[in-house]
Amino acid sequence: MAEMKMGVVESRFADIIWGNEPLHSRELVKLCEKELNWNRSTTYTVLRKLCQRGIFRNEDGMVSSVLSRDDFYAVQSEQFVDDTFEGSLPAFIAAFTQRKGISKEEAAEIRRMIDAAAGKE
Repeated sequence: MAEMKMGVVESRFADIIWGNEPLHSRELVKLCEKELNWNRSTTYTVLRKLCQRGIFRNEDGMVSSVLSRDDFYAVQSEQFVDDTFEGSLPAFIAAFTQRKGISKEEAAEIRRMIDAAAGKE
């Protein structure tokens, strides 16, 4: 799978697509001109790159997502844990909570999520 990372500007562009999909590429050009002050070629260049990464598709001029916003950020989070903590979720949680800590409410919500993921609910 292609690397699932986007810079700040790419993220703003992706939000435009996610917020308006499906949309015709001409409409995307207009939105990007208005929101990002981009020209046509910049819009198509960034769209092509994100299509190559498997995040969006442009078929017959219609632009839509391959991955929803939530799915994209879930994959990105998985890659971060894999790359930074050798895939260990407990190591990630230990590092995250070491300095910041978590509230009782957050701990309870995490327990519910773990139980649900483990099929206990």
